[in-house]
Amino acid sequence: MRLVFMGTPAFAATCLSALLETGHEIIGVYTKPDTPKNRGMKMSISEVKEVALRHGLPIYQPQTFKDEAVRQTLRELAPDLIIAVAYGKILPKAVLEIPPKGCINIHGSILPALRGAAPVQWAVLNGLRETGVTAMYMSPGMDEGDVIEIRKTPVDPAETAGELMDRLAVIGASLLCDTVRAIDQGTVHRTPQDPALASYAPMLTKELSEIDWTKTQWEILCQIRGLNPWPIATTTLGGTFFKIYAAEPCEGSGAEPGQPIALNKRGLVVSCGDGAVLITRLQAQGGKVLAAPDYFRGHPITLYRE
Repeated sequence: MRLVFMGTPAFAATCLSALLETGHEIIGVYTKPDTPKNRGMKMSISEVKEVALRHGLPIYQPQTFKDEAVRQTLRELAPDLIIAVAYGKILPKAVLEIPPKGCINIHGSILPALRGAAPVQWAVLNGLRETGVTAMYMSPGMDEGDVIEIRKTPVDPAETAGELMDRLAVIGASLLCDTVRAIDQGTVHRTPQDPALASYAPMLTKELSEIDWTKTQWEILCQIRGLNPWPIATTTLGGTFFKIYAAEPCEGSGAEPGQPIALNKRGLVVSCGDGAVLITRLQAQGGKVLAAPDYFRGHPITLYRE
């Protein structure tokens, strides 16, 4: 089949790399436009574009599909199937109608749960014990199309969103290749979603970062894991602002939530709503990411005393 692939981040790049091994003709790769990055404003390219460049694939980076000229270019490519994986752009009905075999999407959740931009992160933030990857036909509604297949996996209670994303990318890549094969052979099945079971996973913002120490140990640990690698959970301890990269459950005391209560060889123990959290890896404002014991060895902190 003649395939057009649309995607942007590493999750999508893993899927594109796997698709290249299937023998289908990838006639075009669509990815978001290059963006300026950091203080030097050097242009940064997406992980999908990096894969496409390595394999000499035609690359398209339109700002929008509302432009008729952009849609006409896609029509002239004459794809049999369009594949979208974490592309970051909504495909209008006029685009969805172009390929005769439809448009499919690989989505990082068990649909209809966690529709939206950040399903993997919200699976961790919400403390889910299981998530997965869904192959689906695309429709004009956000992640509302018919399901082709779902592959599930447990969420490790110590796993960050970034680590889970890497695992789901591998699962998604295999699912994508099997789905394309089934579509090519005419053996694919489709099941409508139940909208009554839908939940949503909006884009992450830095407003989610600040830790509320009155919450439970589990909620705080899920926040720290779910916001890693971005935007990272934050807090102020002993008058210093920190980004918190890693933490573990531990025993607490009767201190007020948010009070540093102990420092040991593993890290800093901070009281929370139902116990305590052991912070093991952090970054002070303007400093480097360090193991907590290494940081506090040179920066003493006042501990709660009963």
